[in-house]
Amino acid sequence: MLALVLAGAGLWTVRRSFPQVDGELRLPGLSARVTVVRDAHGIPQIYASTPRDLFMAQGYVHAQDRFWEMDFRRKTTAGRLSELFGPSTLEVDKVVRTLGWRRTAERELPLLDPRTRQALADYADGVNAWMRANDGFAARSLEYAVLKLTNGSYAPEPWSPADSLAWLKAMAWDLRSNMDDELERALDASVLPVERVDQLFPGYPFDRHQPIVTTGAVHDGRFTTAPAGTPGGKAGSRAAGRSAKPVSAPARVLADVARTLRAVPSPLGTGGADRAGIGSNSWVVGGAHTGTGKPLLANDPHLGPRIPSIWYQAGLHCRVKSAACPYDVVGYTFSGMPGVVIGHNDRVAWGFTNLGPDVTDLYLERTKGDTYQAGDSWRPMETRTEEIKVAGRPAERLTVRSTRHGPIISGVLGGATNALPGAAARAEEGAPAGGRPEKDGRLAAAGHDLEIALRWTALDPGRTADALLLLDTATDFAHFRTAASFFEAPAQNMIYADVDGNIGYQAPGRIPVREAGDGRWPARGWTGKEEWKGFIPFEELPMAYNPPEGFIATANNAATGPSYSRFLTSDWSYGYRSQRIIERIRQATAKGKITSAGMADIQMDSANGLAPVLVPHLLRAGAKVPEARELLAGWDFSQGRDSAPAAYFNAVWRHLLQRTFDDDLPEGGRPGGGDRWYEVVRPLLDRPGDPWWDDVRTKDRTETRDDMLVAAMGDAAGELRAKLGDSPRDWRWGDLHTLELTNETFGTSGIGPVEWLFNRGPLRLGGGKDAVDATGWNATTGYQVDWVPSMRMVVDLADLDRSRWSNLTGASGHAFHRNYDDQAQLWADGATTPMRQTERAVRADAADTLTLTP
Repeated sequence: MLALVLAGAGLWTVRRSFPQVDGELRLPGLSARVTVVRDAHGIPQIYASTPRDLFMAQGYVHAQDRFWEMDFRRKTTAGRLSELFGPSTLEVDKVVRTLGWRRTAERELPLLDPRTRQALADYADGVNAWMRANDGFAARSLEYAVLKLTNGSYAPEPWSPADSLAWLKAMAWDLRSNMDDELERALDASVLPVERVDQLFPGYPFDRHQPIVTTGAVHDGRFTTAPAGTPGGKAGSRAAGRSAKPVSAPARVLADVARTLRAVPSPLGTGGADRAGIGSNSWVVGGAHTGTGKPLLANDPHLGPRIPSIWYQAGLHCRVKSAACPYDVVGYTFSGMPGVVIGHNDRVAWGFTNLGPDVTDLYLERTKGDTYQAGDSWRPMETRTEEIKVAGRPAERLTVRSTRHGPIISGVLGGATNALPGAAARAEEGAPAGGRPEKDGRLAAAGHDLEIALRWTALDPGRTADALLLLDTATDFAHFRTAASFFEAPAQNMIYADVDGNIGYQAPGRIPVREAGDGRWPARGWTGKEEWKGFIPFEELPMAYNPPEGFIATANNAATGPSYSRFLTSDWSYGYRSQRIIERIRQATAKGKITSAGMADIQMDSANGLAPVLVPHLLRAGAKVPEARELLAGWDFSQGRDSAPAAYFNAVWRHLLQRTFDDDLPEGGRPGGGDRWYEVVRPLLDRPGDPWWDDVRTKDRTETRDDMLVAAMGDAAGELRAKLGDSPRDWRWGDLHTLELTNETFGTSGIGPVEWLFNRGPLRLGGGKDAVDATGWNATTGYQVDWVPSMRMVVDLADLDRSRWSNLTGASGHAFHRNYDDQAQLWADGATTPMRQTERAVRADAADTLTLTP
């Protein structure tokens, strides 16, 4: 009886927060009835008569399914997690308060178009109406019931427009481009000469991997898509020029910053030890190459895996589309924000990948207390005090200090001398990399300290929120570009297609122009010679419209060729995914016309781009290695989840990186295994005696390339025999390459029963780090999947109702709801569901219909 009572109480607690999705509910504040039609996957399509009613209903429906996620997100972006979880999240809050995401969002609000501000306010009204109707812990979600066990006094406050805007700062942080590369260069330079560090960051292989925009140049202040030789183009892609002498910093300061950055939350899941290679795929094919005669557009952003998934699928429809109510849009939304982020309306479709421009710089600052050097003078820092409330104990105070460049991010969490074991003492201040070791007390003897400030475009208030709603109502390429002009941070590759048959591309963003240097190394803040002097004008940013190739492919590869006269970055992804997409498009169109199913098949392409180069060397050096002969000879380089060759090859790659580079590099600079390391290793394979092959830890011999190849093959075979059994033919990549769907909050509690409530998986996956089916893993830690195509979408502009989509997990954020993880296996198998546009098609698929009444 007791067991039955407890089971009943548990079932009641779990199900109490499940939303009503059928019948009628009151939503005070509406001007007329709103209809919410859901399909079998719980995906809502909302029909309203006015924009206010539409966004109120979207806020209400988001809260029905995802309020805990929304509340957690706003606490994250405001640096207030400790109000929920106590001192365990205090370091996170300190770093976020230092960065000031929420403060920047509050400053953005008055800059926005009045229509955007109204949409944010209407959305907040809908969320708050749901909160009033669902008072109490268990009524809101299972997470609140669990939280009550440790923090029964917590009560979420009403939603506000700034809560929505702050999420854009978090998104911009996770897609901030190359700051990690900048720090890694400096860290590597603490133990290596600069010329060897440069080998670890090779240039983009333009000779093998084409950029997104293949022709065009800046002429008379505008980017034109004329041939690259048009007047206005300049040789070289680093218009700012490299720093004459890379600045160095003491290892303790770099360690300080690294520790701070590790504490920053990763709302999109792109943080961690190895962000390299994280990006997205998107491409569009014009009607001349498709079976329908109209464009097809595909997109799959690569973000961190979690449950519930980052995206929320939805449709927003005005019952009568007009200038007063212009919305008829379907796509992927963020819970907590009004509008659709990626998708299509009844005229145009769009997709995003990360452009990845260099929009952050680390500035070394000479400081004395709360002053810093600027030229020949010392200026007072701007300071503010933040009060951080902590559940279960008194509030803490944090003093945030900022220079003219931005907040000081070293020292936020106290001393960090040992934060990066293996980092050698650095060169003396201001010396070139590879200089003599720093001597204790030198900086103190110089009469000042060294600290690091962060300059980042997203800390300046902007109007990205305007861009999202303008995209939702765009009707042609001109309107699309207008929307893009407001998309300041994070800067994205934006692809386009319309029902008239046009395709296009636009690179937006607030991208700095530097007085000197190219942002690859920390700058000397006291000199005034490496400042930002403005931003690249939008009209000069790369674009394309109906290019002669008939298609556009973006996968975080170089946006333009080396003749482009403005500096965007030197840290692109290296083009393995984009080039494979291009090859697949060309293969398909050479045989006939590409179809929607063909686009989806490309999304699941698992070919490893390095394997054709590395495997011949492995077979030659490992002629007597049985696993190499048995598995790699005749392998087609695909990485399906049931592939034995893929399991062995990836294990060899991991061990080869560790044997070749771990002896030379400090922790924090060791290879994660992405396509940058493809380009590092590729030339070394032709230099058997290169010093990188030698293991400096062995004093009695000098290792060569083949020594390392044979040793890595042996290491891999031993590891896989221990994990997967003695028969190489029975090894399976998916048995190593698994995905755990982990709840962002209680999923890592360390309490087994609690984690069981919220986590799902594992899923066995194919693909790989820089395959088109980009299921990322980190060679420093293992083969488990740590970032994924967070959704997949193929839009058919000939018939929008034939478009297809899938989400990583499901629409619901309520554990044990039928839509909590109902798309997970579908997604893992590469399958999709219909993405309906017209009301007729939506109602034909209806599983539930809810009417919201005034």
